[in-house]
Amino acid sequence: MEWFNLVTKGFFSGAIVVIVSEVAKKSAVFGALLASIPLVSILSLTWLYEDTKDTAQVADFAESILWLILPSTLLFILLPYLLRKGWSFENSMMVGISMTVLAYGIGIYLASSYVTSD
Repeated sequence: MEWFNLVTKGFFSGAIVVIVSEVAKKSAVFGALLASIPLVSILSLTWLYEDTKDTAQVADFAESILWLILPSTLLFILLPYLLRKGWSFENSMMVGISMTVLAYGIGIYLASSYVTSD
């Protein structure tokens, strides 16, 4: 039964990614609207609750996501900027992801410093 649950979660989650990318082909704005909804977070929170029924763990997870929203926006600032400056998609994505990973590291450090300082 565990494999069935994992496959079901994977299929459902993957289907959302496919739907969003197909919608984006027809309408960038509507595709962006769907992509901007925190679907991964919502699904992850839902799967975590369904698996554990532990609301404290879900609350901790949700708060951790909150701390990392700001660093994740760096990709969406850099990618269109670099593409419009004539960079290739691959290089723009590589720089955007690299800077986002660096920002995540800083965000995790700051979040852990803040949490431990209380």
